[in-house]
Amino acid sequence: MIDLKGKTAVIFGLANKRSIAWAIAQKLNEAGASLAICYQNERLKKEADSLLPELRDAKSFQCDVSVDGEIDATFLALKHAYGKLDIVVHSVAFAPADAIKNDFLLTAREDFRIALDVSAYSLVAVSRAAAPLMAEGGSILTLTYYGSEKVFPNYNVMGVAKAALEATVRYLAASLGPKNIRVNAISAGPIKTLAARGIGDFNKILDTVTERAPLHRNVEALEVGNTAAFLLSPLASGITGEVTYVDCGYNVTGM
Repeated sequence: MIDLKGKTAVIFGLANKRSIAWAIAQKLNEAGASLAICYQNERLKKEADSLLPELRDAKSFQCDVSVDGEIDATFLALKHAYGKLDIVVHSVAFAPADAIKNDFLLTAREDFRIALDVSAYSLVAVSRAAAPLMAEGGSILTLTYYGSEKVFPNYNVMGVAKAALEATVRYLAASLGPKNIRVNAISAGPIKTLAARGIGDFNKILDTVTERAPLHRNVEALEVGNTAAFLLSPLASGITGEVTYVDCGYNVTGM
């Protein structure tokens, strides 16, 4: 049984109940952690606030992770609210629609910059702000996808951003290790989230995983949540800088 009583966790990117971040929040809540939910902007506030009653003593904070000033203000508010942090979950990724649907060769410079900034650099910025509140150590977790290593149709610049994110995990693990702060990633299999709607022919990816994965099915969001709870808990105290696959084994297959 994972016990996170007395721990405070902040989750970036929890926008709705169909997200992986929501599954992680549920599992952290079950383990006893106090939760802070960060939403991007005022437009998303209502939906974020609607999730709070289902989480014990949770609070919500507005934070656009592409704006340094908002990150600083959010972590100041978190410090005032909780005093310290133990867990950070980074479930943030974005690329302009054209950079997803167009041939990768046609990726515009600005679209590339935005994808890397929001999807990868934001982990650096959030971790830097969180570190002073993790004086007793802590754990940081982000979410990636196998498209970082292999070419998936219609994933395009997001695959490059996820590759950068995974490298960022390793370098942050080295930077923060002396502070007893661990940094890891989960590479989840494809899940029908609202964000996945932006990937063309997404159902073909789901069908391929069902056919080829050793478990012959797609992973469920709560299974990702279970792994997240483990990696964020003291049970994983010796694990950092790693990408853990939760994809029903699809990544180990060839043909």
